Amino acid sequence: MKVGVLQFFSWPGRHGPLEEVFSRALERIEIMDKGGFDAVWLAEHHFTTFSVCPSVHMMGTMAAARTERLRIGTAVSLASLYHPLRLAEEVALLDNLSGGRVNWGAGRGFAHSEFSAFGVPPAESAERFREAVDIVLQAWTQESLTWKSAHFSFEGVEVLPKPLQRPHPPVWMAASSESAIDWAASRGFSILMDPHASRAELGAKRRHYGERMKQAGYSDRGRDIPMARLLALAPNSAEAEAIARRGAKWLVDSYAGPQHRKTLNAPRTYGGKEPVQFYVDDVIIHGSPDKVIDEIARLREEAGLNYLMCAPLSRESFRILADKVVPRL
Repeated sequence: MKVGVLQFFSWPGRHGPLEEVFSRALERIEIMDKGGFDAVWLAEHHFTTFSVCPSVHMMGTMAAARTERLRIGTAVSLASLYHPLRLAEEVALLDNLSGGRVNWGAGRGFAHSEFSAFGVPPAESAERFREAVDIVLQAWTQESLTWKSAHFSFEGVEVLPKPLQRPHPPVWMAASSESAIDWAASRGFSILMDPHASRAELGAKRRHYGERMKQAGYSDRGRDIPMARLLALAPNSAEAEAIARRGAKWLVDSYAGPQHRKTLNAPRTYGGKEPVQFYVDDVIIHGSPDKVIDEIARLREEAGLNYLMCAPLSRESFRILADKVVPRL
C-alpha cells in the first residue's frame, strides 16, 4: 500500500507567527522524504486560516528543493480559478524543477468566497474546470494549441516548458460528489477521494466509481486511488480521541465556518449527528498505532483502499504515523 500525506497549512486561531506554519510543514516534508512515504499532497485554499497556502505550485518548488525521492502532489490545483495556459506552465515548470516528481491533482473548488474574489461565476465553475483540464493536457502534449470557447480563446500557442514526465505527469481529479465521480469515470480519469466522507460513504463512492468506469469502457484495476483520511494517533485510545475531538472542532469551525457556508455542495446532514461527533465517530481514524493499523486494514477490505492519503491532526499524530505506522503498512 502506498502512503502519502495530505498537507494542510492550517493557522488555527492565528496562533504563532505565520512563517512557522510553513517551516513546520517543510520540516515534516523532509521527514517524509527520508521515510517510507510515497508523496506529499499539497492543499490549495484561499482567504481562510483553514489552510494558508494559496499556491501549491510555488510551495511545491520548496518541497522539491528539500527532498530527493518524495513525489510532489497537488491536492488540488483549483483549476477553475486559473487561466489554463498559466496553469499548464506552472505545473510543467514544477515537474522540471522536481526532476519529474509531480503528481497532478486538479479540482473545481467549492467555496463561493473564492469564486467571487477571482471573478468566476459559480454557475460556470464546472464548465471552466473541465475545459481547463482539457487545455492543460493538450498544452503538455501538443506543439501548438488553438482553443475557442465562451471562457477561453487563443490561437497557435506553444506552452513551454513541457513536463519532464512524458507524455505528462500522472493525473487525478478530485471527486467527492456523485456527479464529479461520474464525469471523471466517463473520461477515464483516476480520482482523489475526499477526507470528509464517512467510512461508509467512502466505500460506496469507491464502488460507484468502479461501476461507472466499467460502463464507460475503462478499468479501475491497478490504479492508485488515494483516499484522504484524517488521523489522530496517540499512545492510547483516550488521548487519540481527545486529539480527534479537538481536530474535528477546528475542522467544523473553519472548514464549515461563515466564509464557507455558501458552497457549491449540498448542505451536509452529518448523518443526523452533531457535526463534531460525526467526524469523531465516522470520519477520523483515531487510536493507538495498533488500532489505527487495524482500521486501515478494514478500509482496505471494505473500500478497496490501496493508497492512504493521511491528514494527521497533530504533530504527535504525524510523529507516530512516521515512526510506528508507515513502517508496518
